[in-house]
Amino acid sequence: MSENNLENLRKKIVDLASESLKNNDATGWFETVYTDAKGDSSQVPWAKSTTHPYLQDWLEKYPPQTEGKTAIVIGCGLGDDAEVLAKLGFKVTAFDISPTAISWCQQRFPDSEVNYFVGDLFNLDSSLQHSFDFVFECRTIQALPLKMRSDSIEAISSLVAKKGTLIVITRYRDSETEPDGPPWPLWPLSEGELSQFKQLGLEEVRRDIFIEEDKPGMVQLRLQYQRL
Repeated sequence: MSENNLENLRKKIVDLASESLKNNDATGWFETVYTDAKGDSSQVPWAKSTTHPYLQDWLEKYPPQTEGKTAIVIGCGLGDDAEVLAKLGFKVTAFDISPTAISWCQQRFPDSEVNYFVGDLFNLDSSLQHSFDFVFECRTIQALPLKMRSDSIEAISSLVAKKGTLIVITRYRDSETEPDGPPWPLWPLSEGELSQFKQLGLEEVRRDIFIEEDKPGMVQLRLQYQRL
């Protein structure tokens, strides 16, 4: 995709997110992105049609024990991350708030063993709490307004089982002040926001830092948490 088309797509995302917030629906814009894409994954800016490279890198460097273990992918999008975890041997659950995204997953992987379902992070069945040995979260928190982030961090943390692992991938900002510029989908997480995981009983055991090649000043983090 050309830089111009990519910039137009980013602007569309910001406009959709802003309009959703005006309508008191901070997550409704996700479904619009998937329906407007009409089956073209290049129109979904976060879709990679392969395992997220930072997840793949972690799986290769720190191979997890998967036999008899459960995993969940939050905001699973088009399903690539869920599928790689299933291939490794996890019993995988994956959800997204977008019905179109989940339907797309099922079409892409008709013989998948992943349990895909349409779900809202803030309204998940209580049976899922503390049920997963491995939880993967990639930029879902980042895509929410600042006022919703504490609740999202709490909801994500509640899924991690005793001695379970949580992997978080996010852009990072080194200030607690509200960022200037575009609305929240482009706002990274702060240290204060990340510290809430510790307050919820998760210990940070590893932090890997990545610099985006096309954005030298933009820092991305891959954080590994463990429930003690």
